[in-house]
Amino acid sequence: MQDQGWHLPPRPLLLRENEVHVWRASLDEATDDVAQWQALLRDDEVERAGRFYFAKDRRHWIVARATLRALLGRYLEIEPQELRFAHNEYGKPSIESPTMGQHLQFNLSHSGELALYAFAYNRAVGVDVEQMRAPVAYAELAMHFFSAHECHALLALPEEQREEAFFLCWSRKEAYIKARGKGLSLPLNQFDVSLAPGEPARLLDSREEPQVTERWSLAALFPGTGYAGALVAEGSGWQLHCWQWQG
Repeated sequence: MQDQGWHLPPRPLLLRENEVHVWRASLDEATDDVAQWQALLRDDEVERAGRFYFAKDRRHWIVARATLRALLGRYLEIEPQELRFAHNEYGKPSIESPTMGQHLQFNLSHSGELALYAFAYNRAVGVDVEQMRAPVAYAELAMHFFSAHECHALLALPEEQREEAFFLCWSRKEAYIKARGKGLSLPLNQFDVSLAPGEPARLLDSREEPQVTERWSLAALFPGTGYAGALVAEGSGWQLHCWQWQG
């Protein structure tokens, strides 16, 4: 899998209406002083972090959530602690206050040691990153979660490509349902994505949303060796910029 061009952002940082910004952050490099990151969170977020059984998972969640606040604060030019979030009935977050930030759409995903964040104005976005851990029972999982078209495409690939194809497919499907904001109430087998390594990332069809290819655009992301990533954003013709976070 090729590597994405992740660049340091310009100053000042501007997010234009026809752009989507995706940030990559390492969750391990920033865990030396967890208390510093935890100070950016609200009480309910700290309480949620405390529910993780393993300390590493707790640290990663705190850093991932605090980094989201830091990035939103940078775009809106406010202190990260000032942000208030609302959630739809399926749990997708949005900015409740300040009101000037309510047109800024965002999404977060983290897996292993990496987190990805997507931002856009006035268009829904969904992002997903998956650490490609082996071994994985990809055939069994695909039969349970993927569409018939995707299962056929996966099993038609050479054996040595199937594991990567599984994670490419999974990340693309997750990014789409996150952009839709409906969670797993939208069955994964009701739409099709491309999955063959080396081929363009595409939304192919949907039994649930017939205009899927007209309303949404899918882009492959390459977070780094051993990871698969994907972005789905509303509309078409937008420009993608990928930035590297340095906390």
